[in-house]
Amino acid sequence: MSLNMNRRSHKAFAKQQGSALVIGIFVITVMFLMASALINVLEDADEQVNLEVWGTRALAAANSGADRALAQLFPLDASAATCDANSNWLVPDVPGFHGCRVALTCNAMLVDTVNHYRITSTATCETGDCVNDNGNCLRVNRQVEVEARD
Repeated sequence: MSLNMNRRSHKAFAKQQGSALVIGIFVITVMFLMASALINVLEDADEQVNLEVWGTRALAAANSGADRALAQLFPLDASAATCDANSNWLVPDVPGFHGCRVALTCNAMLVDTVNHYRITSTATCETGDCVNDNGNCLRVNRQVEVEARD
């Protein structure tokens, strides 16, 4: 009787030998899919941080451009205001503004004997290989519009 029972347990054991392998492959596959999804989430978060940093730089550069245009429009010596239309300004090597350029426009209008000025400052900040089309490039634009009168 013990020999007959031994044969039955051997057959039952032979049927179960591959199940651990199937379960192991399933667990490895699920873990791989979870790891790849986590890597994608981390890459997206990293890209969002880069966009936010460069967007903040571009906004600060656009604000600086508008400030510069206002300082030229209304100088401290109270000389006559000049609206210099369509000027391009390359931000010098100031920490935080590298890779940024600012385009300034000024439009003057006379309304009821009062001079009105509209200054538009558009900043573009970029990093990476933006010269080649297939390069890895991050480019962010921000625009600030200021109205003044004298």
